[in-house]
Amino acid sequence: MSEADLTSLRTVSSVRRLAAEALGTALLLAIVIGSGIMGERLAGGNVAIALLGNTLATGAGLVVLITIFGPLSGAHFNPAVTLVAALRQELGWGLAAAYVLVQILGGVGGVWAAHAMFAEPILQVSEKLRDGPALAFAEFVATFGLVGAILGSVRFKPDAVPVVVGLYITSAYWFTASTSFANPAVTLARTLSNTFAGIAPSSAPVFIAAQVGGALTAAVFFGWLLREPREP
Repeated sequence: MSEADLTSLRTVSSVRRLAAEALGTALLLAIVIGSGIMGERLAGGNVAIALLGNTLATGAGLVVLITIFGPLSGAHFNPAVTLVAALRQELGWGLAAAYVLVQILGGVGGVWAAHAMFAEPILQVSEKLRDGPALAFAEFVATFGLVGAILGSVRFKPDAVPVVVGLYITSAYWFTASTSFANPAVTLARTLSNTFAGIAPSSAPVFIAAQVGGALTAAVFFGWLLREPREP
């Protein structure tokens, strides 16, 4: 983030920042799970149409959520993004750990809210296996690209971050074999929904490991690529 953005964030209390992260992540998961349920119900068995509905709702929702919550918390909604922010010294490690905790709790709350809206059982465990090295690599690529999109837009066009992230995720739903979870909190929350967007708990650890690996690799690579030029 730019120095001006970081200064602005520091004027927001930690409690408000954590509340923004919790609510933003909850709304993100409500969008992901709810649009998946709606898409599947309306698609008449056409998985491509269901995925398209899930994709468009998620991308559009991200633009709105990042625009609203960005000035309050940075709108991470993602432990991988929070990890990169802490490594870049944009966030203290104690606050970063609190971010991750509320992201996970908010994500679970968002899943339950989606279930309630569609009269689904609130408590579920997904049975949807998403296994194999190809899907793990897809999650590495998806998260690498997401972090790169964030860092690049922050470096060159900060006002465009919400649109850049929304468009990237919209595209990554379709160009990655895993449909681009790219978020450990989202992955954990989606294990609690046996619906269109769910993932079996046994599949989650590999996804999360790949996501963290992609984020760390992106932090190193884009940290080098996008660094400020030295004064002659």
